[in-house]
Amino acid sequence: MASMPSRAQRPATYDDANLLLRLYELRREEKLRAARDWFAKNFHASTLEEMQKLCPMGSQENAYLRMVTGYWDMAASFVTSGVLHQELFAQSSREMLFVWTRISDIIPAWREVSKNPDIVKNMETVADAMIEEEKRKGSYDAFCNMVRGMRP
Repeated sequence: MASMPSRAQRPATYDDANLLLRLYELRREEKLRAARDWFAKNFHASTLEEMQKLCPMGSQENAYLRMVTGYWDMAASFVTSGVLHQELFAQSSREMLFVWTRISDIIPAWREVSKNPDIVKNMETVADAMIEEEKRKGSYDAFCNMVRGMRP
């Protein structure tokens, strides 16, 4: 995996495994499951305007989008801060890469309009490292095409 401010060079520990298990338990929470399900089935926006139409402020869809992106950015922050083993996270968090692939085209405009350059910055950092590894293995293009091609 690409280098970032983390303890990825150290062996994974039981603490890393326990934190990953806790993150998995959080993903099973009822509201987050509903948000993740909605995102996987319905979030197909490639511009900020499409996102705003699909997820208008104050809507349930907007809450779902914020819940999914907020969860994965929080989880990624554990990696970027060095609290969680990078490679172990990457091995069990491919869903984060799925989310990043779906939203990545929108992020520059979203950051600009909100005047917040840090929107999902942790997710971007970790996803970039995962993408680099997938490209090295020759599997990223197929993954990206699958994720972006999934339509209802």
